Amino acid sequence: MNLQELTQLYDFSGKTAVITGGTGVLGGEMACALVGCGANVVVLDRNPNLPEVLKQPMDAGPGQYMVVYGDVLSRESLETAVSQISAAFGEVDILINAAGGNHPQATTGADNAFFDLPDEALRFVFDLNIIGTILPSQVFGKLMARRGEGIILNVSSMAAFTPLTRIPAYAAAKAGVSNFTQWLSVHMAQEYSPRIRVNAIAPGFFLTQQNRFLLTDEESGGLTQRGQQIIDQTPMARFGDPEDLLGAVLWLLSPASAFVTGIVLPIDGGFSAYSGV
Repeated sequence: MNLQELTQLYDFSGKTAVITGGTGVLGGEMACALVGCGANVVVLDRNPNLPEVLKQPMDAGPGQYMVVYGDVLSRESLETAVSQISAAFGEVDILINAAGGNHPQATTGADNAFFDLPDEALRFVFDLNIIGTILPSQVFGKLMARRGEGIILNVSSMAAFTPLTRIPAYAAAKAGVSNFTQWLSVHMAQEYSPRIRVNAIAPGFFLTQQNRFLLTDEESGGLTQRGQQIIDQTPMARFGDPEDLLGAVLWLLSPASAFVTGIVLPIDGGFSAYSGV
């Protein structure tokens, strides 16, 4: 295989990718990369206004993008989004389930005992991460099943491998995402087509708006105790940059990984490999 053939593996021209949670830091980085590689990208979000941070890099890419209203917890809104996407770009080739997150009230702490975590917060975390992955996979996966090809990429977490302290609902929910990824990969390949692949990435610790001030001190900019614990457990001794996801993401979405399905790939600076000794 020569350089031209290798380069063509990562040419997504004519492909349409739908990204849930695509206005977040990590999902937004994936969206920008795909536009730059020629894909038509649909950012699916409850906020239909594309953040300014995404506009400039997307404008620079050869692909097109659009933002479509969609609630990952509403099948009706997702099916409505399908109609808009089909009218604009035709078939959907790729689904990235990047919507997810935690809830402050589902996190244990000095003033928030595990035994008192409210039902509403626990359900919010499970619904957003599990149902918010399964419903889009049903709606867009059905389209892929009809065509006999497509790619679904889920976003799991380091917390799915070994549960982290303080976040019981999030850790359990992301473990569910990993398990569902494996289940769906087998189901789609056996029941519909081996050309439908389902994989997941498991990001390590990336600074985002959601966790920045859990890991770094807002005033000094230094590490919090929890942030230092993470760095001490990460052999590469740093947090991830959003760009660090892109090599693995593009590989899993490209024909270069045509024989890869059902995996959960850590992108974690060695966090999951280190025993602490």
